[in-house]
Amino acid sequence: MQKLSLDALAREHLERAAAAANGRSATTVYGGHAHTLRQTLLALTAGTGLADHDNPGEATLLVLRGRVRLSSGETDWEGRTGDLLVIPDARHGLEALEDAAVLLTVAKKG
Repeated sequence: MQKLSLDALAREHLERAAAAANGRSATTVYGGHAHTLRQTLLALTAGTGLADHDNPGEATLLVLRGRVRLSSGETDWEGRTGDLLVIPDARHGLEALEDAAVLLTVAKKG
């Protein structure tokens, strides 16, 4: 069994994101490309984000800190600390409305 603190990891990667030129930092928490399930912690500084991209499978986004906007087409969803957003099975993007850390969980399509 493995245990880790998402709070400590979020704090660490928010510091890294603040120091990075692109305002982002990420780490795989569980799984990876060879697994069906993958969990990734993403830290983004306010105003940065991920451009529109395809969804590789079923996915959720748990907001650990801050506020984000998930957008797909003409629809936007705002998430804040403690919110769980279900990512649509369509092209989507993510923007940090304030410094934010999120846990992205993806189950790849078979």
